[in-house]
Amino acid sequence: MQARAGGRTDRQLRPLRIAPVPNKFAAGSVLIELGDTRVNCTASVDEGVPFFLRNSSPAQGWLTAEYAMLPASTPNRARRERNFLSGRTQEIQRLIGRSLRAVTDLSKCPDLTITIDCDVLLADGGTRTASITGAYVALRLAVTQLLRRGRLKQDPLHDAVAAVSVGVRGERLLCDLDYREDSGIDLDMNVVMTPSGGIVEIQGTAERAAFRKEQLNAIVDLAADGLQPVFVAQREAVERALA
Repeated sequence: MQARAGGRTDRQLRPLRIAPVPNKFAAGSVLIELGDTRVNCTASVDEGVPFFLRNSSPAQGWLTAEYAMLPASTPNRARRERNFLSGRTQEIQRLIGRSLRAVTDLSKCPDLTITIDCDVLLADGGTRTASITGAYVALRLAVTQLLRRGRLKQDPLHDAVAAVSVGVRGERLLCDLDYREDSGIDLDMNVVMTPSGGIVEIQGTAERAAFRKEQLNAIVDLAADGLQPVFVAQREAVERALA
């Protein structure tokens, strides 16, 4: 059986660190480190909403996300996406936005737009899952600031959310794939969940052969177990930032 980098077990995540980062202009800002993957996540707040929500009744706010790989985040310099976004970038930022909106009651933040920016500083697999996990903490900090300022009357966040990747290699299930593992996996899934085990989204692709329903169930179970320390890390990061 091939050993995993760092000697971790098949069910074990890479070392995780979520650190609040002082930012003069962002309402919430954190750096998340998952193994060698590092993502800076910020939450910015603007008055007003997109045109499709103007004059909506009842009034509601909007939450969206943007994602980018910085040039030196990969072994070969990643080109800046200036005039158009790649399909991968669009798909990831939409996933981040959907994941956060799933735990946000937008009717409780009327006439506000919250934009989450996830900038990958270093990529070694799991950038989208790390982005979702860090983005929630940045959002939580931003919402708390708005509540303290009296700009929000009610807390729009009704749950937490985080994500993890799970891969299948032969009969092995591997939690939290790094780049080397991801590039040679038979099946790769990204699972977005709430602390109670609610499923927000599952993205899965079989690289070599179709997978079975019982494999899917086992993957979701492993993701739920793997995310428990992640939710603890999120709560602790929020507590440190607000202390």
